[in-house]
Amino acid sequence: MSARHAVIHGRVQGVFYRASAEQEATRLGVAGWVRNLPDGTVELVVEGDDAAVERMLEWAGRGPSHAQVTHVDVADRTEEGHTGFGQR
Repeated sequence: MSARHAVIHGRVQGVFYRASAEQEATRLGVAGWVRNLPDGTVELVVEGDDAAVERMLEWAGRGPSHAQVTHVDVADRTEEGHTGFGQR
């Protein structure tokens, strides 16, 4: 099990990034949350099976079809025991 925090940069707001992230997280079976930040980035917290978390972060680097991700800052974090995945 692992937990990661990511900040996604680029054209990631107004392109259904959060809704798409929620769908992808549900598909992968990871927990956590996603939210828009005032500076135009998207913040993502994801917990779960190591391989599933890595797949979620790979998806975060692409995002939905209308997103234009320029880079993703990722850091390890302590698991908080999230259940489910939601938008904030």
